[in-house]
Amino acid sequence: MLPDLGPVVPELIVAVAAMGLLMVGVFGRANATRTLCGLAILVLFVALVFETGLTGTRAETFGGMFVVDGFAVYAKILVLIAAAASLAMSIGWLRREGAERFEFPVILLFATLGMLMMVSANNLISLYLSLELQSLSLYVLAAFQRDNSRSTEAGLKYFVLGSLASGMLLYGSSLVYGFAGTTAFDGLAHAFGNGIPLGATIGVIFVLTGLAFKVAAVPFHMWTPDVYEGAPTPVTALFAVGPKIAAFALLVRVMVGPFSALTDQWLQVVVFISAASMILGAFAAIAQSNIKRLMAYSSIGHVGYALIGLAVGDQTGVRGVLIYLAIYLFMTLGTWAAILAMRQKGRAVEGISDLAGLAKTHPGMALALAIFMFSMAGIPPMAGFWGKLYVFMAAIDKGMVTLAVIGVLTSVVGAYYYLRIVKVMYFDEPAEVLDHGGGDGLGFVMGVTALVILFFTLIPAPLVTQAGAAAATLFGG
Repeated sequence: MLPDLGPVVPELIVAVAAMGLLMVGVFGRANATRTLCGLAILVLFVALVFETGLTGTRAETFGGMFVVDGFAVYAKILVLIAAAASLAMSIGWLRREGAERFEFPVILLFATLGMLMMVSANNLISLYLSLELQSLSLYVLAAFQRDNSRSTEAGLKYFVLGSLASGMLLYGSSLVYGFAGTTAFDGLAHAFGNGIPLGATIGVIFVLTGLAFKVAAVPFHMWTPDVYEGAPTPVTALFAVGPKIAAFALLVRVMVGPFSALTDQWLQVVVFISAASMILGAFAAIAQSNIKRLMAYSSIGHVGYALIGLAVGDQTGVRGVLIYLAIYLFMTLGTWAAILAMRQKGRAVEGISDLAGLAKTHPGMALALAIFMFSMAGIPPMAGFWGKLYVFMAAIDKGMVTLAVIGVLTSVVGAYYYLRIVKVMYFDEPAEVLDHGGGDGLGFVMGVTALVILFFTLIPAPLVTQAGAAAATLFGG
């Protein structure tokens, strides 16, 4: 009998469209890249509409290996927004850099398909297959500029270290299967409820290690700065949001679902990597002069803040994670749109010093970037403040005061390098003026994301309510 395809309609739309666009690219005109990018964005929008229609649904298909619930729908909407925005920002970049090849939107669609499947994985096998579909696509995107040594190096580093993490994840999954006798998440939860063998605990730690690599948590972060700096900037923008949100959603589902009986075993690991990520993200970014590397360390710090919610391990903590990820999505997309707009005499620049005097030459761009920096620093009334507040309050309610204090202190340290960017834009004199960079949809992305960050304080209820409902589905609500 055929499986129920209703819950997988968004994934089917993306998969069929990716294969169709591949054929169009192969047999179509050589300069059809811009058209294919537009069609790919349309596909992602259609998938988003169908995904929204699944709100309130709870269904399993493919023998229980694929699950759709409120948590999955919430995370998939964020992933689709991230993919569509990244693809929209890449159109102008592909033209300027002479990299208009039809494979770009096709590979990005396959990467998005992997992310969507990751969020709905309900079995160790579907978990691994979806993770590899995403990872293989991202390896290619990281090295998409084949004639650029930095891009090739970024792709190679990401591939080698990603392969190591995948191997650790697969080894951990095999240990878990060996001791539990099943790969289904429901079966694992039942098996571990009756006792926890030592080998299973080791397997869970290996699985956690593999997933921690995907979210770039310390000490599995070593690939992040080099890959962020070397990969094409639109690809880095995607790295910073889409895969991170998908991997985080998968990490939360695995830890509070099948491995919930092993909380005492994995909790101390999550607390350590959360604290270590916040500390390293705060201090390592201070010395950075390249804004892409600074954003890499910034993303590591934000992962640490979000991991506080996972460490709490209850519904309130997961709600905090989901709120944080949504806010992180908008402020990060806006920041990367600004980075893509940084050009001097037609060439891309990445130095923080290149932003000098931006408030005088490009006041709109400077204002938007200042909003993003204040939000990332967690300064009220920007949305980033509320994202941190929700996870910190969840930790305090759970008695994890030390972890919350570390979060607050590292936020204060991190504020230094965020505010330094604002100072450079508003108080330094420009040595060389940036080109007008609001075209190619970048100004639109910066404007929309800045408004979301700025006005979240006035209307937080829709996001908070949806995040609470999504978190409740993981705990039987």
